Amino acid sequence: MPGQSREAYSNIDDGAPFSTGSQWLEKQQKAERKSRFIMISLLLTIAACIVIGVVVGVVVSRQHRHSSSASSVSKSQGNSTAGYAVGPYGVVRQTNPDDPSTFIADPNLHRSFYGLAYTPDKSQLPSCGNSLAAVIEDIQLISQLTSRVRLYGADCNQSALVLEAIKQTKVNMTVWLADYNVPTNATAYSEQRDTIIDALKTYGVDHVGGVAVGNEFILDYLGANDGGDDANDAVGDQGAQLLISNITDMKTQIQSLGYSIPVGTSDAGAYFNTEVLEAVDFGLSNVHAWFANVSIDQAAGWTYTFFEETNVYAADQLANRPTMAIGETGWPSSSADVSNESNGPSIASAANLEEFLKTFVCESNQNGTEYFYFEFADEDWQKELYGGVEGSWGLFYDNRTLKPIEIPDC
Repeated sequence: MPGQSREAYSNIDDGAPFSTGSQWLEKQQKAERKSRFIMISLLLTIAACIVIGVVVGVVVSRQHRHSSSASSVSKSQGNSTAGYAVGPYGVVRQTNPDDPSTFIADPNLHRSFYGLAYTPDKSQLPSCGNSLAAVIEDIQLISQLTSRVRLYGADCNQSALVLEAIKQTKVNMTVWLADYNVPTNATAYSEQRDTIIDALKTYGVDHVGGVAVGNEFILDYLGANDGGDDANDAVGDQGAQLLISNITDMKTQIQSLGYSIPVGTSDAGAYFNTEVLEAVDFGLSNVHAWFANVSIDQAAGWTYTFFEETNVYAADQLANRPTMAIGETGWPSSSADVSNESNGPSIASAANLEEFLKTFVCESNQNGTEYFYFEFADEDWQKELYGGVEGSWGLFYDNRTLKPIEIPDC
């Protein structure tokens, strides 16, 4: 899962709100009535009142029973508001509290993204506080933006939670599972691997696009072992062997289940080791114009050019030709402190976030660039741990309310 400061990227230079309101016009008509119709009208009025009284009684009774049923379900799935069941964040409504697939689409959201980067809230060790109800609500929102999502790790049972949420919401969603391994702790890899394998045994691979082993592993390894900026130097090759051993093991474990799904890795755009690329089926490249000190008006074009020239070209030169996609790209909407609110030419703001969306998303869809937009929602734990812009990359705030932006419709 994301957790490393992205300052290392600095060296990679080479709608209208939804309204349900409606107006009703009332007309009053006056006409004279002859005396012989007075008695008839009075009788009809009395009969109508009786009918209305019966209907109202039935409706009230039914609403009372439905309210009692919804109240009992809300104890596990959320609250009940205006006749609708809502999740723990209270931002997604569904008509049937027993069926998460009956959620109501938000007209402010559009399924315009190739993919989204996602980490379920409270999925960081040592304190796991995530829940199926919260992940279900996330998947209900995410499915209105994309049909693909990538995870960063498997701690806190998030692989199974996401797959179960997809199952219950019945959405068209493919997830790239992930094992966030670290060089100094072999247990971190093996424990996550086992939870991934358990999830595959339970849910199969119908909604699994692949498994990524490692996120910015080589970048971190170089930094921790006095390496330079070259992912293919002696230190980089040393780290590559550790990563490759995990990648190979993951492939073996998955194959033992009788499944054939891609296994790859994710790293900073300038830190893919060649030997690692030769061992994977795919690579997810984290490319951020913000950390390369690129202005917002050039950010989308720079991201595409960097990815094509640095990652796609390099992969095409290899015999296995691993599939490359942008694993992260985006723009922060704010900073936790004034000193980090600018990358030099541009600032972190909701307006610039929206500008990056406008200039990157639809154009990338048209030119065939595969990408996972970073990210679904802000992660307050990153803001608290790292400060700066680290916790402010989401399309949604941490409470799952949409930021003051317009989602592209393409």
